[in-house]
Amino acid sequence: MRPGLRIERIVSQGQSSPPGFWYEQAQAEWVLLVSGEAWLRFEDEAAPRRLLPGDHLLIAPLRRHRVDETAAGMPTVWLTVWFDES
Repeated sequence: MRPGLRIERIVSQGQSSPPGFWYEQAQAEWVLLVSGEAWLRFEDEAAPRRLLPGDHLLIAPLRRHRVDETAAGMPTVWLTVWFDES
């Protein structure tokens, strides 16, 4: 396994980031939405991105983002990979 690599399966059930809270990780983050639905907002974008199963994106280190909403009434399953870019 590569040093600094972390893989995590996350299950959300209607959760969102707390008001005013932004993630700002030092590592790059690749996210795949496996099931459910989510709205991910970046601080430098006007509107949130809607993610559906199969959607994925790469979040650059220190890019501020938050989860605006995940689907209520069904699990939203994420596969997240954090890694150092060097």
